[in-house]
Amino acid sequence: MKILVIQQKMIGDVLTSTILFEALKEKYPEAELHYLINSHTLSVVENNPFIDDYIVFTPEIEKQYLKFWGLIKSIRSNKYDVVIDAYSKLSSNILSGFSKAKTKISYRKKYRSFIYDYNIVRKTHTKLAKGIEIDNRLKLLEPLGISTKSIKPKIYLTNKELENSKLYLENNGINTNAKLFMISVLGSSNSKTYPLPYMAQLIDAIVEATKGQLLFNYIPSQVAQAKAVFNLCKPKTQQHIRFDVFGKNLREFLAITKYCTALIGNEGGATNMAKALDVPTFSIFAPWIDKEGWNMFEDNTHVSVHLIDTKPELFTGKRLKETKGDAQPNYEAFLPEYILPKLSKYLNQF
Repeated sequence: MKILVIQQKMIGDVLTSTILFEALKEKYPEAELHYLINSHTLSVVENNPFIDDYIVFTPEIEKQYLKFWGLIKSIRSNKYDVVIDAYSKLSSNILSGFSKAKTKISYRKKYRSFIYDYNIVRKTHTKLAKGIEIDNRLKLLEPLGISTKSIKPKIYLTNKELENSKLYLENNGINTNAKLFMISVLGSSNSKTYPLPYMAQLIDAIVEATKGQLLFNYIPSQVAQAKAVFNLCKPKTQQHIRFDVFGKNLREFLAITKYCTALIGNEGGATNMAKALDVPTFSIFAPWIDKEGWNMFEDNTHVSVHLIDTKPELFTGKRLKETKGDAQPNYEAFLPEYILPKLSKYLNQF
């Protein structure tokens, strides 16, 4: 049996959908399992023992018709028995439809249900700690007779990666046996970034409460904004921040994060990766993002905050995604004083 799972785009989505492979391997240990993902997300699923091969969706394939058609032909030639489309957008609809798989599964969407043999209705609410996104991924397996209560996404680092990371940290004056916090100072966009002066106040509070060592998570294009946050912090806080210590690529970031006491800051891909590494997290959700969808496995170890919990009146009569255009005014209403009590309580465990 050959099974293809399609999950394009963001790191958090790609990582979350890896749970399908663990469940599929348990049900079909001899099956050959392939994963179609975007090229920039490959590092996060590297070394996953449940995935047999990867099909990489590159920017060139996305932009050039002939390359996309080449991908279609490649998928058809693989003669998959099952295609599970967890992405369920136009490109994956086309790939699924042309795959000629005997069984095609995806989420129910208007005008596209004819492509699939099984169209799964997404849940919109759950009382379970695993979260809606985990719940909905597992529902895709029901047509195959697979019933699994919960599986956590996992990231697999090699011993060599961990050894190199520890050596890098120690060579840069970091004590890996002391408190070390990774701070997600910036989101993937301005609409997912807590105001920089507010973030600086939270960082001051983290240092005041823990006296810990701090690392900043940012990419090269964000260095100016990250430095702005650093400059907004109190001088005594700045002494605890190692601004120049960071992973040069995603795998290095993962190996460094594994040595951290917790990851704190803007919710996003880094939060999901930290959870998959069993590193505690404290996340600030963007006002327009549904917390219930992505606050997976929330407990005392993984905690999140959202403006809607403090000022629900700002969202009355609106769907959260409809407030994306008001992200900055809503962020400005999410004062540090609303977050600090919960953050202080969270830090007490370390």
